[in-house]
Amino acid sequence: MQFGIFSVGDVTQDPTTGRVPSEHERIKAMTAVALKAEEVGLDVFATGEHHNPPFVPSSPTTMLGWIAARTERLILSTSTTLITTNDPVKIAEDFAMLQHLADGRVDVMMGRGNTGPVYPWFGQDIRQGIPLAVENYALLYRLWREDVVDWEGRFRTPLQGFTSTPRPLDGVPPFVWHGSIRSPEIAEQAAYYGDGFFANNIFWPKEHFQRLIELYRARYAHYGHGTPEQAIVGLGGQVFMRKNSQEAVREFRPYFDNAPVYGHGPSLEDFTEQTPLTVGSPQEVIDKTLTFRESFGDYQRQLFLVDHAGLPLKTVLEQLDLLGEEVVPVLREEFAKNRPADVPEAPTHAARVAAAAAGQSGKDSEKEEVAK
Repeated sequence: MQFGIFSVGDVTQDPTTGRVPSEHERIKAMTAVALKAEEVGLDVFATGEHHNPPFVPSSPTTMLGWIAARTERLILSTSTTLITTNDPVKIAEDFAMLQHLADGRVDVMMGRGNTGPVYPWFGQDIRQGIPLAVENYALLYRLWREDVVDWEGRFRTPLQGFTSTPRPLDGVPPFVWHGSIRSPEIAEQAAYYGDGFFANNIFWPKEHFQRLIELYRARYAHYGHGTPEQAIVGLGGQVFMRKNSQEAVREFRPYFDNAPVYGHGPSLEDFTEQTPLTVGSPQEVIDKTLTFRESFGDYQRQLFLVDHAGLPLKTVLEQLDLLGEEVVPVLREEFAKNRPADVPEAPTHAARVAAAAAGQSGKDSEKEEVAK
């Protein structure tokens, strides 16, 4: 199982000091967080994609390429790549290039985003969000798997004899997750292709995400990719930790109460009771995260949101120390217990290359038998 962090890249005022970081400071802080994630033994760093203030990660592959050059083991991902407003050809090119530079340590999470004005900025109509997601990914899927593509659709100019370059590393495209907060159509899309499904699992009660994940698992089996239990599931989560819960709640409360991301809605206590947000000790984070398996079944990836709401970089790095030293080692051990043998491990480039080679070897053997 993989553990990591994902960032939305917000530029938010620190309510305890009144200070707002510059865009430059926030970008550099995100890269510092990624390097720290590898240092403390986490597996994944993922960045969102936004094209509007108060967010800074408008060019995820640029950021991830910088991080790739300074890390050795960390898997580099997006926590949303806007499949609706990005050109599938450019996505194919950018992520294949990043895959080569990072020696395969790359995957990508497709999503529609939640900022309506982005659509017209990129020449699209938000009312076509689902059809755009379906059509654009269908093209991207082919671009990574076919050397020459002829294609015509509704939302972009046709392609004739087109080859996306560079080709995916080792002939294996980046693993794709489809991220969704509310759309069963996206769960269906992930199941159809046999891709992973990532439930953001932050702002809404677990019952909402249970329905989406159960749909994805059932449809994954329907399309012949394996049993429902073999579907590839990732979850988000939010944590803020100190050595004891009282200290954690006291320190985090002003950030929760003032951050726009929480909408000045439910109280911190209500929010932690009704959603996956955990504000407390490392043991409380362990205990609550372990309940996710009860709700969603065995899964492959757990990402935590820790660097938002105006929290200073020093505090975020302290969160990563606690994750790496006290939380994730226990979670690895506990999640491994009683894990069924047929539940797949989290996808990696090396494992997928080996599986592709084994599949080709099997096909070659069948051809030889037929020839005899």
